[in-house]
Formats: sequence, C-alpha cells, structure tokens
Amino acid sequence: MIEYIYLFLVAMLPIAELRGAIPLGIYWGLSPILVFIIAIIGNMVPVPLILLFLEGIEKYLRRSEKMARALDWIFERTYKKADEKVRRWEYLALILFVAIPLPGTGAWTGSLIAYLFKFDIKKSMLSIFIGVLIAGLIVLIASLGFLNIF
Repeated sequence: MIEYIYLFLVAMLPIAELRGAIPLGIYWGLSPILVFIIAIIGNMVPVPLILLFLEGIEKYLRRSEKMARALDWIFERTYKKADEKVRRWEYLALILFVAIPLPGTGAWTGSLIAYLFKFDIKKSMLSIFIGVLIAGLIVLIASLGFLNIF
C-alpha cells in the first residue's frame, strides 16, 4: 500500500510526473492498471492549483519592481514566440504538448503555458487531462514493453 502512496507523490512532482511514476510502479511489480490510474490522478492534482492560484502569486510577486520587470519580460517573450498556429490551435496544441512524454513537457508546464496565454481554465484542465491520459498510455506501453525485452 505504501508503494502506491509513493507513486502518487512521485506523479505530483514537477519533473518526474507520471513519466517517472509509471516506470517506477511497473519496476516495483505493482498492478499496471492501478499504477496508471494513480499516476494519472497524482499528475492531475497540481493542475487546478497551478491554474487557480498562479494569478495571485503573480500579483504578489509584482509588488517588487524588479520582479514585475522580470515577469513582463517573460510574458512579452512568450507572446512573441507564440505564432498564429499556436493561437489558433491553442487547446489541441496544449493536449499535444502535454501528451509528448519528454522532459520539460507535461501537466506542470502545460498548466504554466495555459496560464501565460490566459486560456480558459476549464478548457485547459480538460486539455491537460487528455494530454496526461495520452502520455500515461504511451509511458505505460513503453514501460511494459521495456520489461518484456529483458
């Protein structure tokens, strides 16, 4: 039972997310279905918190003139790099970004992107959830396949 709690916590971490939790659970010999479900839930727990509370954190940080300038620079740079395709396909792009199981992609970064581009919170949560499901399936299949090789 304690392994599933560890798995849940690993899935919540910003760098590991389910990309680390699923292979770990499979390595531990846990039920692949339970590993998948727990990793998905754990990975999604921070998403609404990030989307709902980042604005308050930003307002607090903007009290400092230096932080306000730094945040303005980050926002301006982000907006300049976003081309019209990202703007037109924003939620599909968010799903695909979260679904790609590579370092630097995932629910945490997807949530930050949704916040930076001021996407609708409900649509963002749904898009991120779909992306997490896809990533979870890819990582689960890869993890099970990797174990079958050895």
